[in-house]
Amino acid sequence: MQKPASPAQRHRQNLAMEMKAASRVTIIGMILDAFLGIIKVIGGALFHSQALLVDGIHSFTDVASDLVVLGAMKLSRQEPDENHPYGHQRIETFGTLVLGSILIAVGAALAWENTLRLVEGHIDTIPEWPVLVAAGISVACKEWIFRYTRHIGQAIRSDLIIANAWHSRTDAFSSAVVLVSTVGAMLGLVWLDVLAAVVIAAIIIHIGWKFTWDSVQELVDTGLSADDTKMLINIARNTDGVLNVHELRSRRMGQDILLDIHLVVRPEISVSEGHQIGMQVVAGMRNSLENIIDINFHIDAENDEDQYPTTEKLPSRAEVTSIIAEHLGEIPQRSRLRLHYLRNKLHLEIFLGEPCPETVFTPDNIRRHLEGYPWFGSARVWVASDAAPER
Repeated sequence: MQKPASPAQRHRQNLAMEMKAASRVTIIGMILDAFLGIIKVIGGALFHSQALLVDGIHSFTDVASDLVVLGAMKLSRQEPDENHPYGHQRIETFGTLVLGSILIAVGAALAWENTLRLVEGHIDTIPEWPVLVAAGISVACKEWIFRYTRHIGQAIRSDLIIANAWHSRTDAFSSAVVLVSTVGAMLGLVWLDVLAAVVIAAIIIHIGWKFTWDSVQELVDTGLSADDTKMLINIARNTDGVLNVHELRSRRMGQDILLDIHLVVRPEISVSEGHQIGMQVVAGMRNSLENIIDINFHIDAENDEDQYPTTEKLPSRAEVTSIIAEHLGEIPQRSRLRLHYLRNKLHLEIFLGEPCPETVFTPDNIRRHLEGYPWFGSARVWVASDAAPER
């Protein structure tokens, strides 16, 4: 019987499948972009269409972006390592930033060149009918590759692949503009072809800016929206055992979400119960947003953010035990000491395994010996045979 795959093995398998799907769709798109770029540049030059020529250059920028996508996807889908414990998804974000920057640069150059031609007014060539054929083929092909690429990008949760899909959609838009402008130029509005080239360049700049801005926001750790943050806080507050939530921080890595949250619980519960409450919060949050891959929760016994910072100068367990031994003697065997650090005071609970006949470990006696210490808050003593603690 075959042994089930471990979580790490499943993760590696998923990464391999995602990489294969991303590479396949990107290579198909790159071949199609190269083909369309060739026929549009040649068609634009031979049949006097500046708009189709610019559209062909746009297709060649798609080829360059496809190469960027292939490289970024290969690097970003690597497994976490010692230097990158959260993974390499930010490489994908950087790739999207580079892609957007390329689009802005190419679009700006094309817009400037054709704006000058439009202002100078030396336009005397009319596009010919093959331009319409080339533009129509481009619209159909780019719309198909857009839908296919976006489907794969959503399936593998890749912002870079989705961005590349929308880049293909801009090529379909620009080819549609070529169709309209060519018809107008053939009807006598000769300047419409150059104006269309400027419009196409503006479309390229707009999409490039969107990709660049979104990537910058992610690289500077922009958090979730206010609505999503409020929803997650409400999920935590409605979890049994949570008294309050006084901090929730979020950031993104590609499509993935990372969270840090502080949960206020009752101070008398055990460490394991506090951890279990935290795990219930994690489960609720993961059910609400499937892209959450990591949640770090901090269990607080009080809302120290709204009151005053918890000091680190309170004594440790070893120091407290030593002070008790100095004043009262060693705590009896089979007894336990529980410490509560609340409101910058230390509150003691001593659980005696059996009654102490010398009445040394009583609340009054402990208080008398320890109340001179600025950190002392209170003392309670539990005796094994008692139903209630001594106060």
